Amino acid sequence: MTTWLDINDSQFGLEALPYATFRTTTDATPRLGVRIGDLVLDVAAAAPGLAEHCEGGLDGLLAAGPQVWRNVRAEVTRLLSDPACETDVRPHLVPLADAELLLPFTVADYVDFYASEHHASNVGKMFRPDSEPLTPNWKHLPIGYHGRSGTVVVSGTDVVRPTGLRKTPDGIVDGPSIRLDIEAELGFVVGVGSEMSQPVRLAEAADHIFGITLLNDWSARDIQAWEYVPLGPFLGKSFATSISPWVLPLAALEAARVRPPERDVPLAGYLDDSALEPWALDLALEVRLNGSLVSEPPYATMYWTAPQMLAHMTANGASLRVGDLFASGTISGPEPGQRGSLLELSWSGAEPFKLEDGSVRTFLEDGDEVTITATAPAPGGGRIALGEVSGRILPAKERS
Repeated sequence: MTTWLDINDSQFGLEALPYATFRTTTDATPRLGVRIGDLVLDVAAAAPGLAEHCEGGLDGLLAAGPQVWRNVRAEVTRLLSDPACETDVRPHLVPLADAELLLPFTVADYVDFYASEHHASNVGKMFRPDSEPLTPNWKHLPIGYHGRSGTVVVSGTDVVRPTGLRKTPDGIVDGPSIRLDIEAELGFVVGVGSEMSQPVRLAEAADHIFGITLLNDWSARDIQAWEYVPLGPFLGKSFATSISPWVLPLAALEAARVRPPERDVPLAGYLDDSALEPWALDLALEVRLNGSLVSEPPYATMYWTAPQMLAHMTANGASLRVGDLFASGTISGPEPGQRGSLLELSWSGAEPFKLEDGSVRTFLEDGDEVTITATAPAPGGGRIALGEVSGRILPAKERS
């Protein structure tokens, strides 16, 4: 299938069609957009029959459910592929340069997991060198923690260096983090919610997960290290989490589905996916620091899949809400150049690495900008893009 638009083999073709919430330079009203090439289609304006679920941004479509998700995607595909639609549709295409991309949906709850065996093993080797790298529970359940939805921000939002308590050789210091880090992650966006005391089964995941978005869970490692015992991450994580403005629907990922890594520990029944279709995703990420490519994490190596994370998140009877966001945790592969955090790339600061301009890093400095991109296999061959998530570090603010 081809589009009547000239988009020069863009990775944002008809096989991708990610959603965003945007407004224009001439109209501040938020609206639902679909990206095609370097244009954004105003969905409700181009297809008035879909306006019930597509006005005001992505929230309404998330709540509408899988059948409406399919209908909207099919209609957008028709509008952009049928030459007979060009005259009516073209006035509702906005150049990307004229669209202000907003936080794509209202984030309800935010949960961050720890689904990469390679990342978890690297962290264990650094901080528990005399013990097994993985904690005893790691291969029995997807470990996670509840984050702060109110500080989830859209790509391009500057991140102020956080201030907090950290332990130093001279005692406890209250000041700016000096081990500020990134975490290259994938976020899963929940559409339809669920009832309390009704766990979501593995086979029901696609009834709730609308799509995916790139995510950077900025982390203050020194604040985190001092505070996290015994209850886990708090201020070291909650100051900012950046997501891409683009949400790629699950329907675009059929060609990316692959089998997860072999599980060598038997799983509880609610997590056992051995008889189900594979849900690992063959995504190729790239992490750039000030333009320098520093890592290429492969998502296909993740031990835990999205349905397993969702099933575990609701296994105790917790409910889902429209706009819930859960993230994979840092995506790291087996090779040094595939590590999705600076903590791993610099081996906790012991192995500084060089950027293309000759500068050296262990952790982030003020003014640094991090950009994460990713692609997936397209159903017809080639690749489709997920968009990008970026952020720049600003100096810490003094306490008033």
